[in-house]
Amino acid sequence: MTVSKRETERKYEPSSSGIEGLPDLTGAGPVASVTAAGPEELDAVYHDTADLRLAGSSATLRRRTGGPDAGWHLKLPLTGDTREEVRAPLSDEVPDALRELLLSRTRGAALRPVTRVRSTRAVRHLWDADGAPLAEVSLDEVRAESLLPGGGRAEWREVEVELADGVGAGLLDTLEKKLRKKGIVRSDSPSKFVRALRETGAAAEGARTRAATAPGSPGSYVLAYLEEQVAALVALDPAARRELPDGVHRMRVACRRLRSCLRSYRSVLDRRVTDPVRAELKWLAGELGVERDQEVLRERLGAGIDDLPGELVLGPVAARLRAWEVSRGEDSRTRTRAALASDRYLRLLDALDGLLAEPPLRGKATGKPARTMGGAVLKEYDRLAGRMERALALPPGPDRDVALHQARKAAKKVRYAAEVARPVLGKPVKRLGKRAKAVQRLLGDHQDAVVAQEALRELAVAAHAAGETAFTWGVLHGQERARARAREEELPAVWREASDPALRTHLAH
Repeated sequence: MTVSKRETERKYEPSSSGIEGLPDLTGAGPVASVTAAGPEELDAVYHDTADLRLAGSSATLRRRTGGPDAGWHLKLPLTGDTREEVRAPLSDEVPDALRELLLSRTRGAALRPVTRVRSTRAVRHLWDADGAPLAEVSLDEVRAESLLPGGGRAEWREVEVELADGVGAGLLDTLEKKLRKKGIVRSDSPSKFVRALRETGAAAEGARTRAATAPGSPGSYVLAYLEEQVAALVALDPAARRELPDGVHRMRVACRRLRSCLRSYRSVLDRRVTDPVRAELKWLAGELGVERDQEVLRERLGAGIDDLPGELVLGPVAARLRAWEVSRGEDSRTRTRAALASDRYLRLLDALDGLLAEPPLRGKATGKPARTMGGAVLKEYDRLAGRMERALALPPGPDRDVALHQARKAAKKVRYAAEVARPVLGKPVKRLGKRAKAVQRLLGDHQDAVVAQEALRELAVAAHAAGETAFTWGVLHGQERARARAREEELPAVWREASDPALRTHLAH
C-alpha cells in the first residue's frame, strides 16, 4: 500500500555557525512562533539502475530508517520547488508498487543500492498565530558513501526548508530573504542524492547520451521538441498508472505531439526510421484514448442530465448512466493498465531514446531553419485547408461529420508543427497556432456532440428494452444534435480568421 503527498522545499548552503547561525524567523510573514526539535538520526540508502536512470530523470528512490517517516520514499518532480512523494512501508526489497511507478524510467532494469546518506538533523518548526504548522527548517550534517565502483565518501552541511501541507509557496520567498541576510544561500543541488553522486565521484555504467546537433539548425529545433515530449511521456507515466486527474489525457497528448512532429518534419528526419516509431505511438495513443474518451463522454452526459429541469428527468436515469459507465469504464481502464505493463510499451520508449541518441538526420536538418520549418508548417496548413474545403462543401449528415473530424485532426497537426517552429518563426506562427487551436476546439465540440448522440441512442435502446421510459435520453439526444449543428454554423467564420492569407504568405517566404 502506498500513500502520496506533495512537498515543496528548497535547500541552502548554511553559514559556518551551524544551527545557531539560523536566523530567528519569528515575524517572517505569518510566522508567529518557532519551536525546536531533534536531533534526529536518519539513514537512507538510495536505489537506482546501474546507469543512474532515476537520477537522470530527476527522480529519487530511497529506503530510510530513523525519523517519523521511516519507509520507502519515491520522489517525482512536478514544477518549481514541488515534488510528489509516494511512500510505502519499510521492507527489505523495493516494493512492487514503487517499482511499477518507475517502469517508464527504468525500462525493467534492476534497481540496486547506489548511495548511502546518513544525516544528523536539527529541526525548527514554524507556526502561525493559530498554532497551525507553516514550515520545517532543518540543518543536516550529512555523511554520504557511494556504493558504486570507484565511488568515495563526502561530508557537507545543508539547510532544508519544507512547507507544511496547504501552505502557499510564497512563504519560501519570505523565509529566503531572512536566510540570505545570515549568509545562507540557495544550494545548486536539488537533492541529497544528486549531491552525493557528484561529491563522491560515483560513475554510472553505460550512461545514455544525446546526439549533438548544430545550434540553430532545423535538426536542433526538432530534436529539442522531441526530447521535451519524450520527457513528458516518461514523467506522466506514474500519474496515468495511478489514474490521477488528467494523467492519461496529458500522456496521450504527448504521444500526439511526438507523432505529429515526426510526420511534419520528415524533411529533417528520415521517415524510414521514424514511421515505425509513429506507428507505435499511434498504438499507445489509441490504448490510452479509450479511457480518456470514456471519461469525456461520461462527464458530458452527466452534465447534460444535471442541467435538465426535474420534470424532464423521467425514470432511473442516473442509475442507468452509472451502470453504463461501470460496464464500459472498467474495460477502458483495463486496456490502459495492460498497455503500460506491456513489453511493447517499453520497446517504444527505448526506440524513442534511440531516436534521440542517433537521429536519422536528412540534408535539410542543417539547412536554413526559417525555410525548412516554415515549409513544414505550410504543408500542414495546406492539408488542413483542403480538408476544410471538402467538409464545408458536403451537406449536413454522417459524411460531413466524418470529414469535419478529419479536419479537426489536421488542425491539431498545424498546431503542433507551429509549436516546433515557434523559436524560429516567432509571433506569426504562434498566431497561426492559436487560430488552428480555435478551429480544433470548435470541431472537437462538434465531434463530442456526434459521439454523444451515438451513446445516448445506445442508452435509450437499453432503457426501452428494460421497460423504462427513454424520454430523457431522447431529450438529451436532441440537445446534442442541436449543439453539433450550432458548431457547424459557427465554423465558416472561425475558419475565415484562421485562413488569413497574410499568414500563409509569411510562411511561404
